[in-house]
Amino acid sequence: MTGAVTLITGGASGIGAATARRFGRRGGRVVIADRDSAAGEAVAAEVGGLFVPADVGEPADNTRAVDAAVEAFGRLDNVVLNAGVPGRCGLHDFTVERYRDTLRTNLDGVVYGLHACLTPLRRQGHGSIAVMASLAGLSGSPDVFYAAGKHALVGLARSAAPALAAAGIRINALCPGLVDTPALALHRRALREHRLQLADPDAVAAAVETVLAGPGTGQVWATQAGRPLTLVPAPEVALAAD
Repeated sequence: MTGAVTLITGGASGIGAATARRFGRRGGRVVIADRDSAAGEAVAAEVGGLFVPADVGEPADNTRAVDAAVEAFGRLDNVVLNAGVPGRCGLHDFTVERYRDTLRTNLDGVVYGLHACLTPLRRQGHGSIAVMASLAGLSGSPDVFYAAGKHALVGLARSAAPALAAAGIRINALCPGLVDTPALALHRRALREHRLQLADPDAVAAAVETVLAGPGTGQVWATQAGRPLTLVPAPEVALAAD
């Protein structure tokens, strides 16, 4: 990571902040995009990086964050599309507004971020993108629409990889399990009472670095507390012939 320029969406807290700190310690140049200006500026100052206020659900904000990174550091090597929110509703309390609020950040924000970073990455002829999915995107979750969005991110990474390979751009998905972040703060005690382990955000940040630096593309990786980073094989699908 020494000298590498990395844009991290949702970098003001949780996994994003842990990743920013890890890359900063390793000599990387970090750009944080987040809606939380106070926390984002604090993390950026801590790592000697740049903060860009951004709502990833707005396409223009993603473009502005990418442009700011390139303007400040001359290039963009890595992109961590990490911003996400817990589901705003379920099947029992569904509203269109809450459903769209969930997918606006968790799916649309990643698509917009991916679109925004492709111009400089194609121009350079290289780049590595990590999409922050979830174990809920590999199996399921009571948080139905959160899981639906994360399933979509797994499909996005696997499907976009062949189209980007010719340009020298790699894209992979990371699927953490339960992580000790502010998003789980209200449920931390109940989870521990059920003896469910919460991963340290620093451990997930290490997994992000491994995925970004690795040679593969279109891969999906799972990381959980107390378990090694694991490559998740793509399902084999046989197309029936007429």
